[in-house]
Amino acid sequence: MKKRLLAAVSAGLCLGGLGTEAMAQSSVTIYGIIDTGVEYLNHTNAAGQGKLRTLPLTGLLPSRIGFKGVEDLGGGMRAFFNLESGFVPTTGGMGQGNRLFGRQSNVGLMDPTWGTFTLGRQYNMTAISLIAADIMGPANHGLSNMDSYLPNTRSDNALGYMNKIGNTTVGATYSFGRDTSAAGGPAATNCAGENAADAQACRQWTALIKYDTATWGVATAYDTLRGGAGAGNLLTSSNYKDNRASFNGWFKVGDLKIGGGLIARHLQRAVDINYNLWYLGASYALTPQWQVEGQVAHLDTRNSPDDSTLGTARAIYFLSKRTSLYASYAYIKNRGNAAIAVSSGSTVGVGQNQSSVMAGIRHTF
Repeated sequence: MKKRLLAAVSAGLCLGGLGTEAMAQSSVTIYGIIDTGVEYLNHTNAAGQGKLRTLPLTGLLPSRIGFKGVEDLGGGMRAFFNLESGFVPTTGGMGQGNRLFGRQSNVGLMDPTWGTFTLGRQYNMTAISLIAADIMGPANHGLSNMDSYLPNTRSDNALGYMNKIGNTTVGATYSFGRDTSAAGGPAATNCAGENAADAQACRQWTALIKYDTATWGVATAYDTLRGGAGAGNLLTSSNYKDNRASFNGWFKVGDLKIGGGLIARHLQRAVDINYNLWYLGASYALTPQWQVEGQVAHLDTRNSPDDSTLGTARAIYFLSKRTSLYASYAYIKNRGNAAIAVSSGSTVGVGQNQSSVMAGIRHTF
């Protein structure tokens, strides 16, 4: 249960014998998730050897601790902030390229008519577009294994806007320097931008439009990351771009939910590469305590035999509203020279298939 710290601030002002009172109410919420477990996977190297390990990144959801606050400014307008830190529960280390608040660090204003304006490190529209349709989400056996950018869909130095009008949501972000961390890995690509000598370096923009009802929804988003000198993923020039177009949908029938979509990626570097990532999944609540889920994803590297297909099945048992146990099995088939691991943060031999079984516990507060 989230812990709420509530405060009310009032001030009385007298001027010319007239008294007025200004009243503002604010709230701060502390929240978090701790999620970890153990896993066995095979074919972790060219010799085909397997290993047993604790989960270094995530089981179902990445671990985090966060602080968020809202202040009522009157007339329906509110100010807010979000500070969220990702961490590795097995070591206590920090995530997202060793940032203190690597998941979110932003402040903004929200208005029921004009929408929400956000400034700082924030989730971009690619992340928001996937929430409803991606059944596995940011799990150890999820889409992040096929595209390591997906669990890191955040932008530094960003301006954001979002508004919901009826069932339709529109939004966009623009970053002046998308990634300031040089710690390495997909969560830190060393592209700080804000460079007077190269105005386009490390800029990023994303856009979203989606339509949701209580039983179905569709969404589309577009995401462009520009490169810069020394940036990761070989995007070492501001003329290079990494583009993704996302199209997805979902629907519910009783306790059954089905979601799926396509992420089309065009990587513009010295040699262009195109990928299509297809996915289809389902979730079903057997009882109030038991939930089963499954998903199939296929990564098609265009004009190449280096494709991969990932299948995942998992079961979740809810001990309470805050605590759950889970087990998951996944298998990936790599073709050609593909070497995509079945599990986040792991490795696999080139062209080898790989399977993984894991079990863990998740607690929210």
